[in-house]
Amino acid sequence: MTAKERLVEAAFALFAERGYDQTTIDDITERAGVGRTTFFRTFRAKEDVIFPDHEVLLQAIDARLAGSTERTALLAVTEGTRLVLRHYLAEGELARTRYRLTRSVPALRDREISGLQQYQRLFRGFLHRWMGGGDDTALRAELMAGAVVTAHNHVLRRWLRGRSSDPEREFDAAMAETVALFTRPEDDGEASIVVFRTTKDLATVLPELNRVLGEGLSPA
Repeated sequence: MTAKERLVEAAFALFAERGYDQTTIDDITERAGVGRTTFFRTFRAKEDVIFPDHEVLLQAIDARLAGSTERTALLAVTEGTRLVLRHYLAEGELARTRYRLTRSVPALRDREISGLQQYQRLFRGFLHRWMGGGDDTALRAELMAGAVVTAHNHVLRRWLRGRSSDPEREFDAAMAETVALFTRPEDDGEASIVVFRTTKDLATVLPELNRVLGEGLSPA
């Protein structure tokens, strides 16, 4: 176990035992068996222990969006959002403990909201550029980015509260509905919205989708 993992494990255990406000950095380092210097090399402050590394997730999403084409932009938004959901799912009980903490500590709730706004800004910028970048599409991009984050959070909260046994399936449905709200049929035909889950590379899957849909989809 790395020093970071020991610090996170110690912090969450102490928060559960004593409460967030009653737990000090010295308490955390003592429980983790590391010094204060190690703590501050890893985290800037006590609240940083609580949250996932948003910068790493944002970079991963940005890379996924940057690798898309005009035709696969909305698929990239869906898959970029899925990266965040899967991160929380992989955390398991740690994510649920964080959820309970942010519900009870106002400062942590504010920090969580700030983190969500970073994702929304990233999606808004990408969608606005995809829509042409004009003033006439700025509001539409803002609304769609907000809807994407809301759909993700709806599914995530259901899982955190123990109300979803298959969050990936619910996510697929939520994103399909979200994309449908902002997808206009083309003048010469109807638009097709495809949301799917696969472990295969996109370039491998697209030929089969082309055969089924009869459309010229392009790999990201």
